[in-house]
Amino acid sequence: MSAILVTGGHGQLARALGQAAAGAGRVRVVGRPALDFDQPETIEALFATPPALLINAAAYTAVDAAEQDAPAALRANADGPGLIAALCARHGTRLIHISTDYVFDGTKGAAYTEADTPNPTGVYGATKLAGERAVLAALPGAVILRTSWVYAETGKNFVRTILNAAKRGATLRVVADQIGCPTNADDLAEACLSVADALLAGAEVGGIYHAAGTGHTSWHGLASAILEHAAPLGWPSPAVTPIATADWPTPARRPADSRLDCSKLNAVFGVALPPWRASLSHTIAAICAAETVA
Repeated sequence: MSAILVTGGHGQLARALGQAAAGAGRVRVVGRPALDFDQPETIEALFATPPALLINAAAYTAVDAAEQDAPAALRANADGPGLIAALCARHGTRLIHISTDYVFDGTKGAAYTEADTPNPTGVYGATKLAGERAVLAALPGAVILRTSWVYAETGKNFVRTILNAAKRGATLRVVADQIGCPTNADDLAEACLSVADALLAGAEVGGIYHAAGTGHTSWHGLASAILEHAAPLGWPSPAVTPIATADWPTPARRPADSRLDCSKLNAVFGVALPPWRASLSHTIAAICAAETVA
């Protein structure tokens, strides 16, 4: 088995991790049906030959759907990761677990540090917080990386949603009063692998770290930047109208300001993700080069 096992199947981060280590034989990515949090026996089967390190990028990420399906979200975001951590502890496997900015309520008014008290506003955030606690209870040496607003060239994400919408309509209405840190999945994968290298080298630096793109913006600001980068590449460039959260009601309440302070990650591991605008530019170029978004 490869030294690093990644859960999450075809998810954005799992895919990026597989690509980042392509050809090196270091990473094996698993997803359904080989790993299914609704079938705990599949989790135990992963440890038939224990990996040296496991990166858990699998999760129930449908934020709005989670409001109506809390048991499923809990199984995927808390129960499953807790079992993974317990098995890692039993077999001597190092663990990196991916979490989210949605563990915070967004009312601080400044970037959140790891010392700030979580207070999730919805089922998704609450189950991810429960997962953090389950992981650290079973394996105190685990590393938890909280990230935010992840996007990639492929998959379902905000960047691709905006590019698709631009082809369909003359005007886009995008929430302008929610602020966060856009994070490129490739950048996050590189950060994960750097942390993994430190853990495999014997570093005892478990705990919670924030890992997100450098800088921040609103959803409206991100949408505007997406179209700004895409326009010179021949993409339609409709107007982007700023609206309030109240004008776009959703089943789950999002944090208004979920900026993450990532200085601890840099201090301990020497890792800092690139500025979000630079990474966005590379992703837009790759997507537009393919000419279509699906």
